[in-house]
Amino acid sequence: MEPLSNKRKQVDNKPLNFLERSYLPAIVKGLGITISHFFKKPVTIAYPEEKREFSENFRGMHSLKRDENGKERCTACGLCALSCPAEAITMIAAERQPGEENLYREEKYAAVYEINMLRCIFCGLCEEACPKEAIYLDGDIVPSDYLRKDFIYGKDKLVEAPLNQ
Repeated sequence: MEPLSNKRKQVDNKPLNFLERSYLPAIVKGLGITISHFFKKPVTIAYPEEKREFSENFRGMHSLKRDENGKERCTACGLCALSCPAEAITMIAAERQPGEENLYREEKYAAVYEINMLRCIFCGLCEEACPKEAIYLDGDIVPSDYLRKDFIYGKDKLVEAPLNQ
């Protein structure tokens, strides 16, 4: 059978000398590369003892902010839930009751505010959509866990502590 192109390559099959047949130079060269790696700085980070530096635009865990008086900023408008492409945010709005003026900023507040961290893609669109600047992605890395239900974060994990504590 004839080849499709007329390009042919000449291959020289010259006999190997004694050192090449024993593979000794190749073994020494491989050992030299291996030994040189012992003296290089390791690339990995020993995580629990050593923390990694993040860039300025790192988006960590969500946090619901309070204003300067310690009141929750969220008014349960739902814009963060609407802007979330992963549909990870759910909320239930409620009316502020008499005597709760020091807890909530507006007459309407989020009685239930949950974020499913398994669905969240940390895009930051909820942060941009919030007109009251109530939600920020400024926390730490989301910690690992074994159960799916532990990744649904409610107001108990999201709302930051009051300033006067």
